[in-house]
Amino acid sequence: MTDTRPFRVLGIQQIAIGGPSKDRLRTLWVDTLGLRVTGNFVSERENVDEDICAMGSGAYAVEVDLMQPLDPDKKPAVHTTPLNHVGLWIDDLPRAVEWLTGRGVRFAPGGIRKGAAGHDICFLHPKANDEFPIAGEGVLIELVQAPPEVIAALGA
Repeated sequence: MTDTRPFRVLGIQQIAIGGPSKDRLRTLWVDTLGLRVTGNFVSERENVDEDICAMGSGAYAVEVDLMQPLDPDKKPAVHTTPLNHVGLWIDDLPRAVEWLTGRGVRFAPGGIRKGAAGHDICFLHPKANDEFPIAGEGVLIELVQAPPEVIAALGA
């Protein structure tokens, strides 16, 4: 394996903010700051009901997910960490996962899968362990496969 990184981080794709109720989050982010709601995602498996919002447009848009748990007593507890996670656009997600894993980066369970916005995603685990000593140091980090238009706009 070479030391040359076979992928690039192109920019911030999203931030995800959790709380006990989306209503209070929407009051700030949508009603007060003016972000537009572009969708909703509900998943029993992920224990989440989230409003997908956006600021900016096109390849430069940043997604802001406003999340509340479907059941506050179940995991994952999307509301217990107010800044739940940060998503990064990646130009080649499969190569990034392979390369990072080979260097000791710990990933959360679930592997590469479709995310709420329809892009392939995976998560870096917030905590390292003996087998994988590199992790988010308390921050959950989502890696998101950038679509061609984002790669073209941000990859220059």
